[in-house]
Amino acid sequence: MKIAVDAMGGDFAPEQVVAGAIAAAKHLDCEVVLVGDQDKVQAELAKDPSWENLKISIHHTSDVIGMDEHPGAAVRRKKDSSIVVATRLVKEGHCDAVLSAGSTGAAVASALLGLGRIKGVDRPTIATPLPTAKGGVTLLLDSGANVDSKPHHLVQSALMGSIYYKYVFGTEQPRVGLLNIGEEETKGNEQALATYPLLQAMKFINFRGNAEGRDITKGTFDVVVCDGFVGNVVLKFAEGLAKTLIKLIKEAIKDGGVFAKLGALLLAPALKKMAKRVDAAEYGGAPLLGVDGCYIICHGSSNAKAIKSAIDVANECVKNNVLEHIKECVAEEAVSANE
Repeated sequence: MKIAVDAMGGDFAPEQVVAGAIAAAKHLDCEVVLVGDQDKVQAELAKDPSWENLKISIHHTSDVIGMDEHPGAAVRRKKDSSIVVATRLVKEGHCDAVLSAGSTGAAVASALLGLGRIKGVDRPTIATPLPTAKGGVTLLLDSGANVDSKPHHLVQSALMGSIYYKYVFGTEQPRVGLLNIGEEETKGNEQALATYPLLQAMKFINFRGNAEGRDITKGTFDVVVCDGFVGNVVLKFAEGLAKTLIKLIKEAIKDGGVFAKLGALLLAPALKKMAKRVDAAEYGGAPLLGVDGCYIICHGSSNAKAIKSAIDVANECVKNNVLEHIKECVAEEAVSANE
C-alpha cells in the first residue's frame, strides 16, 4: 500500500509533515510517498537518518498552493503543485490514498477535478470523528466541504458516513442522527424538516431521529449529519472548547497552591488520559467521502502526531475497502429509490 502525502501543505510543512511520515512508516505497514520540493523534504528527512531504512520515497514537485489562493483557480493553474500531483498519483494508480494539511478548499477542488465523484453522489462530504463521553467517537459530516446543502445531499452524507463508520469502526448498524434544535420530528428549519422524512425512508441506514448538539459528545449517535456551514462551526467550537478547558485546568492547578499541585500530581495519569482523548491530533485527518479515491484532509495546524494519525486513517480506509463499499451501497440505494 502506498500513501501519497502532500509534504508542502499545512502551517508547519514540510517539517511536521515529514516527521509525521517517518513516525507512521515506523509503525504502519505501508509506503509513504512525500510529494513536494525534493530539497526541502530531503533536508527534513536528514534530521532522522533512520528514514533510509523505512518505506519512504520522494516525488518532486515545483509548486505549492497557498492558503490564501482561490482553490479552483489555483488547482487548474498550478499543475505541478504538491496537492495536485499527490492527487494525480492516486488517479493514475501509483498510490492508494492521498492526504493533505493544506488548504481545505484546494484539497476538495483537487479531489473533484483530479478524481471525480462516485457515480450517484452529487457532492462529497468531510467526515470528522469527535470523541464522546463513552470512549468512542461520533462521526460528524459534513464538517466543511459544502456550506450550502440540499436535503438529498444530507441523505447522501448519512449513507456514506454510515458505511464508513461500519467498516472503519466496526459497528454493524451505526446510529444515524440529523443535527437539529430539538428531538421532535417537527423541529428545525426548512432544510431539517425536508430531510427528516427522506432519512426515515432510507433502507440502508439506521436512522434514529434528530440529534441535538449535546448528543454529539454524549455518544447517543454514531453518525450525525448537517450541512458544512453548521458542521464546521460545531467542529471549531468543540476544538476550541477542549483547548480552553485544558488551559483552565492547568491555570487552576498553577494558582491553587501546594495542595492543588499535590492533587494534580496524584491525578496526573488520569489527566493525561483525558487530554489524549480530546486531542484532535489523536484522530488525525477526516476522510473526504464521495470522491472516487481515498482522500484524507488534515487540519492546517497539524503537527507530526496528527500527520501520523492521518496516515493511519488513510491506511485503515484502504485496508477496509471503504471506497468500494460506498460505491456498492450508493448504487443499491439508487436502484431501491427507483423501484
